[in-house]
Amino acid sequence: MPPPVVSSREQTPLHPSTNTATAATRYLCVRYMLQTSATGLSIFIISSTAKKGMPESDAKKTVTMTFRVEEGVMALLRSESEKREVSLNTLVNQVLRRFVEWDMFEPKVGMVPIAKPIVRTLFEKMSEQEIAEMAQQVGKGAVHDIALFMKRKMDLDSFLSWFEMRMKNSSIEFSHSVKGGRHTFMTKHDLGDNWSLYHKTLLELIFNEILQKRIETAMTSNMLAFEVDE
Repeated sequence: MPPPVVSSREQTPLHPSTNTATAATRYLCVRYMLQTSATGLSIFIISSTAKKGMPESDAKKTVTMTFRVEEGVMALLRSESEKREVSLNTLVNQVLRRFVEWDMFEPKVGMVPIAKPIVRTLFEKMSEQEIAEMAQQVGKGAVHDIALFMKRKMDLDSFLSWFEMRMKNSSIEFSHSVKGGRHTFMTKHDLGDNWSLYHKTLLELIFNEILQKRIETAMTSNMLAFEVDE
C-alpha cells in the first residue's frame, strides 16, 4: 500500500506589490507534494507562467518537471530561500542555472577552486616579471580556451559574459555597467597588487591580441577596473 501523500499549492508574485504596474509582472505557480515514507524523500513539482504583458518572444520559456529530493536537502533549500527572501522556485532555478552555466564545466576545463588566502600568498611570492611571463605564456592561452569552451564562441559579448560569471562564481565583488556603448567593469578582490597586475596584463593581452579591442585599465592592491568600447 503506497504511503500517504500530503499535497498543497501556493501562488505568489515574484515581486509582491499592491500597485497595478507591479501586479502585471510575472507570477510563479509553485506546486509541490510532500511524501511521507521511510525513505525520507520529498517529491516536488515546480512550474511557472510566462511574464504577463510581455511579447511571447521576450518571455522565458519554462517546463514543468518532477524531482525526488531528500527531505534534508529540501529543508535546507527552504531555509536558504527564506534567508534570501526569494521563492523556493526562484532559488532552485538559480542553483540549476549556476550548474549549467559554470559548475558542470569546471572539471572539464581543469579549473580548481583555491581558498583566497592561498591565492594571495602564491601571488605575493612572485616578481612582476614572473607575473607578466605567466600571463603571456600560460594565462592568455588558458583563459581563451576555457572561455571558448564554455561559451562556444570568442567575441566581445561572450568573453564579457564569461568574465562576469567567473567573478561571480569566485566570490569576487564586481559591477558592470554599459553607457553609450562603453562597458565599465570594476572588481574588488582583496588579493593584493600581484593579483591585480596579473589580471590587468591578462586582460590587455586578451582584448588587444585576440579580440582586437582597445582596453583601458586601472588597478590598486584591492581593485581592478577596465573599460572597453563595443
